[in-house]
Amino acid sequence: MQHRRNGLRLAALAAAAMLVGACSNTGTDSAPAVSPTSAEASVSPSAAGSVATHNDADVRFAQGMIPHHQQAIEMSDMLLGKQGIDPEVVSLANEIKNAQAPEIEQMQGWLREWEVSSTPTPSGTGMPDQGMPGHQMPGMSGGHGMMSDADMAALQNAQGAEASRLFLTQMIEHHKGAIMMAQQEIDNGQFPAAMEMARNIVSSQQAEIDTMQGMLDK
Repeated sequence: MQHRRNGLRLAALAAAAMLVGACSNTGTDSAPAVSPTSAEASVSPSAAGSVATHNDADVRFAQGMIPHHQQAIEMSDMLLGKQGIDPEVVSLANEIKNAQAPEIEQMQGWLREWEVSSTPTPSGTGMPDQGMPGHQMPGMSGGHGMMSDADMAALQNAQGAEASRLFLTQMIEHHKGAIMMAQQEIDNGQFPAAMEMARNIVSSQQAEIDTMQGMLDK
């Protein structure tokens, strides 16, 4: 009888061991089935968030500001090619070129990334239908501070102190237009880098307007 009881105990222990092992195996087998789903869930949001989004306001800002900056550089080059210009005005013209040329390249890069043309369409741009800088109707000032052909010709023909005065007067209006365009981007844009550039344009060009007004008042 004692041997029979011992045999039953051993059989019970063996069955329990098998049951524990089965439970243990089931637990380890279930882990790989869950982890891929968890990994996918954790990767998807970050992958989606890594792509910066833009909207129509960002496109209009870049398409409009590129020719606006190009004209400011053209105006600065006109002035720098003259003799007898106030050294302070010469320094300002160089500062404008050095600030705006890299911004043009940056905005052109955005448009390539967005796979849109750098040429503004007649409607839906940050500026009226005016084409490239310096191609408005003679005597007609372009929108957002853009100079007309007549304006550009007047600057080209001016010399000495008159050239300095005309450059400052025109550039103040040009900068005011750029600030208006930049403010539209700040209010309506979505692309972080474009909005940051717009904020920089507002602050830097307002400071330059104050400087140029001070030069004229002298």
